[in-house]
Amino acid sequence: MKATALERIVRMSPREPIRTDEQCELCAAPVEHTHRHLLDVRGGEVLCACQACWLLFDREQAGDGRYRQIPRRRLRLPTLPVEKLGVPVGLAFVVTRADGSALAHYPSPAGPTRWEVDREAWLQVVADCPRLRDLRTDVEAVLVNTARGHDERWIVPVDDCYRLTAIIRGEWRGLSGGDTVWPRIDRFFSELTERP
Repeated sequence: MKATALERIVRMSPREPIRTDEQCELCAAPVEHTHRHLLDVRGGEVLCACQACWLLFDREQAGDGRYRQIPRRRLRLPTLPVEKLGVPVGLAFVVTRADGSALAHYPSPAGPTRWEVDREAWLQVVADCPRLRDLRTDVEAVLVNTARGHDERWIVPVDDCYRLTAIIRGEWRGLSGGDTVWPRIDRFFSELTERP
């Protein structure tokens, strides 16, 4: 007698869980490809986190403040007077700190290069773009791309900025970047989508 579809499903062995080489950097549990991240504020490192560990550090209220949830919000900014920031390159991101200061970074083949943004200049930029008032310190950034004719300004999670830095470090060749880095940077920005 032929088995019904339901009987065949019941007899099937359970599917193996999706395996990944990545693991939570706090508890070592396996994490899915779409896992969340925490920022180790003391070391400035982005850590992969399982859902349970990520939820332990709900905003600034949990723990000793060492780990901060990195949000997923992305918001495209229509205008932003970046020339006031004194950014010397066309590809940079700015992160605010708890003391109200702002630290600018530009991704390079050697990693992100950092410099302090003039406090008055930053306050003027925030006054000109009120959406920056709720930028979460340490874990969100203003990402600017005016390189090679682009004109994009975003509020993004810092892990996006580190992902962009990794692309540049991995793809950069010679003095000008080579043939592959700029198409990869363009693809990175084309894949950014707004999300609340």
